Amino acid sequence: MRILNYHLGIGFCMSILTACQPSTKEESGNQKPDSLEARAETMIKTDTTESMEKASLNSLEESLIAQGLVKVKEVDSSIVVFLRYSTTNNFVGVDVYGDFDEAYMQPEPAKMLAQANQYLKETNPDYNLYIYDAVRPRSVQQILWDTLDRPIEDKHKYVANPQEGSIHNYGAAVDLTIADADGQPIDMGTDFDYFGVKAYPIHEEEMLEKGELSKAQVANRRLLREVMTRAGFSTITSEWWHFNAMSRAEADQRYGIVE
Repeated sequence: MRILNYHLGIGFCMSILTACQPSTKEESGNQKPDSLEARAETMIKTDTTESMEKASLNSLEESLIAQGLVKVKEVDSSIVVFLRYSTTNNFVGVDVYGDFDEAYMQPEPAKMLAQANQYLKETNPDYNLYIYDAVRPRSVQQILWDTLDRPIEDKHKYVANPQEGSIHNYGAAVDLTIADADGQPIDMGTDFDYFGVKAYPIHEEEMLEKGELSKAQVANRRLLREVMTRAGFSTITSEWWHFNAMSRAEADQRYGIVE
């Protein structure tokens, strides 16, 4: 009887010990120190990558701020910003800004832009200006120039030579359109950076007569020009989206090129 009880006691203890052990390899694996270390290492790598990206972003913004520029959305938070050169959906097919996706301008042009946005709301309360590009540091201009797959003698037709600079490089020009109540660009007849006569303001009447542009599309462009020029911006003949706050000579005298 004692022997039987002894064996029963041993069996009971063994069953308790067995129940306390992981029932599968997967459960046991979750307790391994090396899995915890791998998880910690992954977290460290993720944090390090995010910190590096943030530092790079801050470095560019800090440089712009140090050169006297201001963030447009801090002047008017209702203005929509979507930098097309911070995507691959642009005429060179390359993201030249990386993680940088804010619109910066010189203080006075930024205030002029906010004023234009207020003029827009006077007749169209649900509309807002929608920025494709604002200040463009000369270093970014160089990337566009180098990346553009065109003969050297033709490149100036698409992008300004970085050695000479464009008004974008001074923080005194902006590329933009109008956003509707849903934050989407309204129909202007062509996309941003469309290289063809349909994008030329001076050919709008001709395109309208030919049916290449609709009355609504031309009306939308005129609305954009109206509010921008009323705020003090000037237009150019070949791009409906481009506006200058001042001449390049004045921008050079007042600000100098943003590097």
